Amino acid sequence: MNEIKLGDVTITRIEETHGPIMPAGAFFPDLPEQAWRDHRDELVPDHLDDDGMVHVAMQTWLLRSAGRTILIDTVVGNDKDRPAVAPWHRQNIDYLGRLAAAGVHPGDVDLVVNTHLHVDHVGWNTRLADGNWVPTFPNATYLMPAADFHYWNPANNPRIEGGVNENAFADSIAPVHAAGQAQLWEGSHRIDAHLRLEAAPGHAPGHAVIVLESGGDRALFAADLLHTPLQLHAHDHASCFCEDPAQARTTRRRWLDWAADNRALMLPAHLSGRSALEITREGSGYAVAQWGPFDSY
Repeated sequence: MNEIKLGDVTITRIEETHGPIMPAGAFFPDLPEQAWRDHRDELVPDHLDDDGMVHVAMQTWLLRSAGRTILIDTVVGNDKDRPAVAPWHRQNIDYLGRLAAAGVHPGDVDLVVNTHLHVDHVGWNTRLADGNWVPTFPNATYLMPAADFHYWNPANNPRIEGGVNENAFADSIAPVHAAGQAQLWEGSHRIDAHLRLEAAPGHAPGHAVIVLESGGDRALFAADLLHTPLQLHAHDHASCFCEDPAQARTTRRRWLDWAADNRALMLPAHLSGRSALEITREGSGYAVAQWGPFDSY
């Protein structure tokens, strides 16, 4: 099962890829190796393999809410020059075919939400057409956090050159803005009666989460608050991709508290396996109360 309904909102999981991405020690350099061993039974095989490689998913959350078709994050994309990450370099994946199988064609999309502007959240913002990058979703407004839009602009941040985010602004962000389809926001932003965006900085300056409240149901589209269930136990440990690890820790704790207190379904951007979970407090940390209803990858 890849589709559920919470209140009046339908949620469909659209996969781009899933599998091993990098060694645990490189992904989480400050997280003790013993922690991976202590929780191995919870992590293997969906989130960690026997070679110590962390498994993640590249996926989009497709929402149908208040009469609109909404995409949360647009993963890596095709044909993009990504020299820092070989598996992402000039990908050729039938992502649009998977959207079509869910009943959505590019012209049907009303709203694209980029929770932040890291390379693996903006790729399908654009597609290559006659040698030019054009918005993939021609009728959509693209919500982008203003803080990230300015931070990841190479004119403001020269260190992007040679990093993981190299080329992403030029090929996946600037063309949308030039087309007049980007809407920059900050602080919080009400999407509709069921959905709102909230700033959740740390992983990136403009990193955000989406809160769903519809009927009696609650959900948190948690973006990159966590990349592995181990961060429920080791919630003070950030990934190597967090721009401000200290702020990321504070933000993670705030939203994990909210999810636990509201019995909300958490839907992180990259969690492999069943992709979604409900959490509970456990000692000074958290634990999985139950996994979400999606099939495991």
